[in-house]
Amino acid sequence: MIDAHCHLNFHSFEKDYDEVIKSAFAAGVTKIINVGTKIDSSQKAVELAQKYENLYAVIGMHPHHADKLEEDWLEELEKLAKKPKVVGIGEVGIDYFSYKSNDVINPKLQKEVFIKQIELAHKLKLPLQIHNRQAGKDIIDILINYKSRLLNSPGVFHCFAGSLNLLKKALDLGFYVGFDGNITYNGLAPGEDTDLKDLAKYTPTDRLIVETDSPFLAPVPKRGSRNVPEYAIITAKFIAKVKDITFAEIEAKTTENTIKLFNL
Repeated sequence: MIDAHCHLNFHSFEKDYDEVIKSAFAAGVTKIINVGTKIDSSQKAVELAQKYENLYAVIGMHPHHADKLEEDWLEELEKLAKKPKVVGIGEVGIDYFSYKSNDVINPKLQKEVFIKQIELAHKLKLPLQIHNRQAGKDIIDILINYKSRLLNSPGVFHCFAGSLNLLKKALDLGFYVGFDGNITYNGLAPGEDTDLKDLAKYTPTDRLIVETDSPFLAPVPKRGSRNVPEYAIITAKFIAKVKDITFAEIEAKTTENTIKLFNL
């Protein structure tokens, strides 16, 4: 079992990341991909990857930070991307959801930052980890426009949400699809019109990836607590039931998919 997206570099884990990582490996998680969202958290992801054999880093600038960029942010990202065990550029994308703590960032800025990171991923031949919240049309339009700069397996839509039409377009472009602990929740997330369980049913097993997004989105029955990488197993078992296949099948296939995509 692989947790293909978490944030052990965030403050929630600063006091016990060693214990959390070792607990995940003991529980049956074999590899963990730790994801940055700006320069400092990307740097931390790289540093942690050097400390643990089966921990990897993805580095990038999250759309929430598109208006808070250091002058040399892209050069710094490129330097980090060339470090050992960096396996992708992310999480990058566009977010049009208005959060209490972070209102919608200027869409023009978000798009510019996203495109620059698509170009960086192309330059370094690394897959993308895409963050989309209620911005699916604009993200797909950009990806289609930059299709010649995408890898054959261009990346993964992290924590997928959206319409069935969006899912089909992402699959048509060659992307993998990540599902997280929120697939275990009842009802629809604000602004969404399609149940995550229906999206998982439609997603071919050979294009599916399991993530936690730790410390966020802990699956039922852990909802409300801090999410951790070992809970990827809980989410995978739930997805197996949704798709009416065994946990062993989901575990094997999503592990294979993640290794193939990120060249682990």
